[in-house]
Amino acid sequence: MASIAADLARRKARDDGEGTNQKAVPFNRQDFLSLRDQCLRSGTLFCDDSFPAQPPSLGYNQFGQFSPKTRGMVWKRPTDLCSNPRFIVGGAQRTDICQGALGDCWLLAAIASLTLDKDILARVVPAGQSFEENYAGIFHFQFWQYGEWVDVVIDDRLPTKDGELLFVHSAEGSEFWSALLEKAYAKVNGSYEALSGGSTTEGFEDFTGGISESYELSRAPPYLFKIIQKALSRGSLLGCSIDISSAAETEAITRQKLVKGHAYSLTGAAEVHLHGTPVQLVRIRNPWGQVEWTGAWSDNSREWDSVRPEEKIKLDHSAEDGEFWMAYSDFLRQYSKLEICNLTPDTLTSTGVGRWSHCQFEGTWRVGSTAGGCRNNPATFCSNPQFQICLDAVDDDPHDGEDGCSFLVGLLQKDGRRERRFGRDLNTIGFAIYEIPDEYKGRSNVHLGPDVLLRQRAVAMSSSFTNTREVCDRFKLPPGEYVIVPSTFEPHRKGSFILRVFSEKQAKASPMEEDLNADVEEHDITDSDVDPHFKHLFMQIAGNDSEISAAELVQILNRVVSQRADVKTDGFSLETCHHIVSLLDSDGSARLGLVEFHLLWMKIQKYLDVFRSHDSDGSGTMSSHELRGALTEAGFQLNSEVLDVIVSRYANAQSAIDFDCFVGCLVRLEMLFKIFKTLDKKNTGKIELDIRQWLCLAIN
Repeated sequence: MASIAADLARRKARDDGEGTNQKAVPFNRQDFLSLRDQCLRSGTLFCDDSFPAQPPSLGYNQFGQFSPKTRGMVWKRPTDLCSNPRFIVGGAQRTDICQGALGDCWLLAAIASLTLDKDILARVVPAGQSFEENYAGIFHFQFWQYGEWVDVVIDDRLPTKDGELLFVHSAEGSEFWSALLEKAYAKVNGSYEALSGGSTTEGFEDFTGGISESYELSRAPPYLFKIIQKALSRGSLLGCSIDISSAAETEAITRQKLVKGHAYSLTGAAEVHLHGTPVQLVRIRNPWGQVEWTGAWSDNSREWDSVRPEEKIKLDHSAEDGEFWMAYSDFLRQYSKLEICNLTPDTLTSTGVGRWSHCQFEGTWRVGSTAGGCRNNPATFCSNPQFQICLDAVDDDPHDGEDGCSFLVGLLQKDGRRERRFGRDLNTIGFAIYEIPDEYKGRSNVHLGPDVLLRQRAVAMSSSFTNTREVCDRFKLPPGEYVIVPSTFEPHRKGSFILRVFSEKQAKASPMEEDLNADVEEHDITDSDVDPHFKHLFMQIAGNDSEISAAELVQILNRVVSQRADVKTDGFSLETCHHIVSLLDSDGSARLGLVEFHLLWMKIQKYLDVFRSHDSDGSGTMSSHELRGALTEAGFQLNSEVLDVIVSRYANAQSAIDFDCFVGCLVRLEMLFKIFKTLDKKNTGKIELDIRQWLCLAIN
């Protein structure tokens, strides 16, 4: 219950605007201004206890406490390393980012691309930080983390060896913004070592909140150069790399000075004229700040001699900064992968760039309820969360020349880097897209079952199911309504995810979930309506007081169900029987009279019929994945969030529900709906309780 309350509080805070870049959530509940003011008042430099200058902050294996790589390492503040440390000198530049001993070139390539847009950089590196004014050894940065922006506070103690920064550093030895940014990102992910190895798109997304797509250049679509130009015109961030065939090739330098297994930034795409013939070029940046391509169109290559002077000047073709131009055709041959991070509309301040329409949703895969696995598992697949997307308008100026609605779908699973030190692997994830049948179009208050999803083929799918942080693909479909079903490959794999949809034109999207409702049959009967034989049995059971208490009801129900071979039960509990009495007790006696017991008996008979019809394998128990259909037949329309709670409360370790738990669930649901309806006199869908009322209802 505590976790549910915390989740509700977090959602309410998000509804109030928390989690945006303008109102970031304090990471670890550390407020930068408050902490800095405390240090300034006390005249001390900040020391961050939540990410201390100790071995665990460095790593757990290659950078663990006894690793040769950390031997002789000393934590030092910039004021210990130079006489006049500066946060940023002359604005953040791509040359400020030089790689250290950590294998996080993917991250540095993302930071380098970040510096190309000062507005985007300002979202990650808040203004007003320096080593002069209000210096207290504390800095802060903002990152997008799984659907929300967090503000991360750090102290400025940095790992050094032999008086030099161990990890990222600036070519300008007195500048420290990039090293401090790397430390803040390491804190979010648990340690510096957690940053080793990765994809540039991950850094892109965490610095922008954007969505990334990836292209294998050996299979590049014919219109990729146009996609690159369009992406750059939308302010997108781009990265590229060369695959390696073995660990020995990592950061090996080719004959033409390209580095294998190394992350580069793609910062420009243009056409120049060579002897009057247009040539497509791309501009690449090495985060090392040095080691540049020496082939055609490299700095000072002879191809530039035949280019118009005005084009040469415009492209700034020659500078010793790790950045270089190359022919797009060579780029396709030399590089293996291109990654593009498309930005959210709120990231872009320029009116001169295009914008995506976007939406995002949080979701969970819970064992026994919503962790249905891929379509290879027909018995559980339809239990997965479902999301509707309505595509109404076709693209303007389609890059492939064909009409349709272009959109990106990204499925992102949470906390992979933080879990590394515990040896936990990411789930293998993917998604499928189906067309919504005509009878369900225009509705989001449904959850499509096997009769819909398993009777048609998916119109699109993720390119693969992979155990990466994110699976993202680009699609083009005719206008229409579709449902996206995200899943793990195997069923019964728990996890939390973010689903995001970016579309070229405005598109509506929403979760597909039933409205909460109960349609329970009511019986208005009196003593005279009760069968004489049943009345006689009741008098025998009830005894002299002609009423049945919760304790007596336990014995009665257990005696009845123990005689049935078609249902399994651990026995009705006193708690369940208290709930039954509370539901049916009309006179406040806390006991059941004749009519009340007769109503219970009718309910039990109905519940038994429903239970048996959904016990598909005749095991005497019901699979929790069959619960949605059973509850619907019993008159309850519930969404996945409520089903998750029900399964965690009533299912056993094998995700099975026996008969007594099924009855307890239905009785509890009916009582809760009844209480809510009684208190919601104006039928607003909301009720308000004071603490006394809340406690009385919750304890009852």
